Amino acid sequence: MIRSTRILLTTIIILLLLGVIFVFDASVAEAFQQFGDKYYFAKQQIMWIGIGLSFLMFAAVFPLSLYKKFGGILFFCSLILLIMVLIPGIGTAVQGARRWIVLPYFRFQPSELMKIGIILYFPTWLIKHQKMLPFIFLLSFVFGLLLLEPDLGTALIVSAIAFGMYISAGGRWKYVCYIALGGMLGILAIIVVSPYRRERIRTYLNPEADPLGASYHIRQITIALGSGGWFGQGIGKSRQKYRYIPEASTDSIFAIAAEEVGFLGSLIVLFIFSIIIREGFSIAEQTEDEYLRLVAVGITMWIASQSIVNLGSITALLPLTGVPLPYFSYGGSSLVTILAGSGILVGIGRKQH
Repeated sequence: MIRSTRILLTTIIILLLLGVIFVFDASVAEAFQQFGDKYYFAKQQIMWIGIGLSFLMFAAVFPLSLYKKFGGILFFCSLILLIMVLIPGIGTAVQGARRWIVLPYFRFQPSELMKIGIILYFPTWLIKHQKMLPFIFLLSFVFGLLLLEPDLGTALIVSAIAFGMYISAGGRWKYVCYIALGGMLGILAIIVVSPYRRERIRTYLNPEADPLGASYHIRQITIALGSGGWFGQGIGKSRQKYRYIPEASTDSIFAIAAEEVGFLGSLIVLFIFSIIIREGFSIAEQTEDEYLRLVAVGITMWIASQSIVNLGSITALLPLTGVPLPYFSYGGSSLVTILAGSGILVGIGRKQH
């Protein structure tokens, strides 16, 4: 096992352990109120970590040649599921977003499976040619389906993954710049015609406008971040976790962590994420097989872009989006899929030994 793979696994385990601690910490009040068990969400998180690590180990030893063979099948199955989730009676709407398919014992987000589908399928096309029009057509179709859920955060992450692989495969930067400009204009148009997205942009530009309404979430997050100071309030001493911050154990968990460990503790968490991203790109750089190299780039872009979108939202650098922090936030399908993707990255790293 190469050094990068060992470091990658070690840092992922560290983040998972920290995540369990802060999921328990952030969810104590909600878990006791809803289930009468303050450990409920922590126990669920440990269960999902166990399932996710099983997928990681399986993906790490799965024959790498088969990923290329079945990548297209996974992509088109994910595409069908993205369409199905929009159908009433199949997809389930939660807080106005139709992103989940509910099965007897659990629910999952097809958008999480699509991330792996794109990562495993697009390189098979990119290593043959980099024609922009077919590439944009496929990506735009996926992007559009995600916007219909609506899930702009995931749509941006999927785009970052795809363009990261495109550039790494030798695609031209000028085309990416043209598409980025067109995409920004398109997103602006979507915001103009979408009332709830307009409200989010107003909140982003002026968080003080409606402190008890649209701005409530980001104001409470800002209070948590400011309360942390340099060294934090201390583990377990967050005040904002007591039902002030919505989704405290999922999308907003970093705000609770920052309140308790402060600016310096937050920097340590960010440093751990930077190590994972660095080692992911290091594995890609050392991979001679072009397909596997692009897959490694795609997985690392997934981890990096999702971390940036979540942390950017929490620190008010980006409009607030419902994207979990990798390895850290409470979750089922998001945690399991990113651990499965990490397993593929580990498998690619092992091949270089």
